[in-house]
Amino acid sequence: MAETYQAPTSGFSDEGIESSTLGNGLLVVTDHVPWVESVTLGIHIGAGSRDDPDKKAGLAHFLEHALFKGTKHRDYIEIAGGVERNGGYLDAYTTKEQTCIYLCCLGRFTEPSLDLLADLVCNPLFPEEELEKEKEVVLEEISSVNDTPEELVFEDFDRYLFGKHPLGRPILGTEESVGNFSGSDLGAFMTGLYQPENMFLTATGNIRHGDLMKLAERCFSTLVPGNGKARQRNPFQTERHRPFNRSIKKRIHQAQIVLGTAIARNDHSFYSLMVLNTLLGNGMSSLLNLELREKLALAYSTYSSVAFFDELTVMNVYAGTDGNKTSQALDVLGAVLKSRELFAPQEEELLVAKSKLLGSLFMGTEKMTRRMSHLATDLSYFGRHVPLAEKTAAIEAVSVDDISAAARMLLQEAPLSTLVYKPSRQ
Repeated sequence: MAETYQAPTSGFSDEGIESSTLGNGLLVVTDHVPWVESVTLGIHIGAGSRDDPDKKAGLAHFLEHALFKGTKHRDYIEIAGGVERNGGYLDAYTTKEQTCIYLCCLGRFTEPSLDLLADLVCNPLFPEEELEKEKEVVLEEISSVNDTPEELVFEDFDRYLFGKHPLGRPILGTEESVGNFSGSDLGAFMTGLYQPENMFLTATGNIRHGDLMKLAERCFSTLVPGNGKARQRNPFQTERHRPFNRSIKKRIHQAQIVLGTAIARNDHSFYSLMVLNTLLGNGMSSLLNLELREKLALAYSTYSSVAFFDELTVMNVYAGTDGNKTSQALDVLGAVLKSRELFAPQEEELLVAKSKLLGSLFMGTEKMTRRMSHLATDLSYFGRHVPLAEKTAAIEAVSVDDISAAARMLLQEAPLSTLVYKPSRQ
């Protein structure tokens, strides 16, 4: 009989999480971690590329950049210097549904750091000269993606998968859309979506909730609530999706293969899908790595991923292979996705996948940015903090039957699509 995974009993805890709401509706959540010297502060906004206005693809991402270019109280040099003078660093990212701006600092610099972070989202100026320069920076970022086939193939896959739906837009936008952005575009986007009820503040590390609340009250008091109407996103109708099988020639040396599908959101299967993804393509012992890399030497890089959105879940499988071996790689991928090991794993195989997933979860608690990310995902997707013990129990409870049901839901009941970049003659 397979042994059960033994979760660590000390050093891994999320019992210090507390939350309160400011008078203007901003949720403030503290993850108190007393054994570190640092604090990671994050302001999370429910605005991503799917919220970009029509014909303005990339606006949410460009706004993330523009916030760093100056406020009523600091220019871009003072922003950068103010963070690093205190030994910290400032960063941000945009996804299809979220924007996050976060700052890591030593605990004793929490007050000035939070003041700076709040200044970025409460008092941006968008100086025209700086915006024009930042457009060039984002265009270079787009060029970088265009020169990276492994990134570009996923962007194109989403474009074909979602069609004209906002989820199919590139997060960075296009050269044309970015070139046309204006300060008024950014201001209107912020007015509509950077509202306290559509945002939350997190602090992870050596800070107590009461202390954070006092600072947040002062720093974010100028945020004005919206009109109280719940925001409605345009949902993607998975039942209307039509599978595709496309092959595109590119001036590349290696074929890029992405398979994928989309299903309606199913919270009951959330952890089953996470374990299934780990079993399929996450780690050295995953089915994809063992078959395509270790046994057949068809790929250096092969993996799977699962992404959870408001109304649906998307799973992708990736492999990069020699152009002359594309057909063989596709055959092997197809066989793996129909295999007994995926649809009916043995208890020992399932245990390995669950242990891998749990190990990653627990080790992530040692890094403050990972703790922040996990907390933000909980709040955004489930609307609450999900305790570590609850996640552990849910993962441990996943059975062979659960995996079989999840595999059928993803790979038999939903249509599978394929996109291949084929090397053209140089």
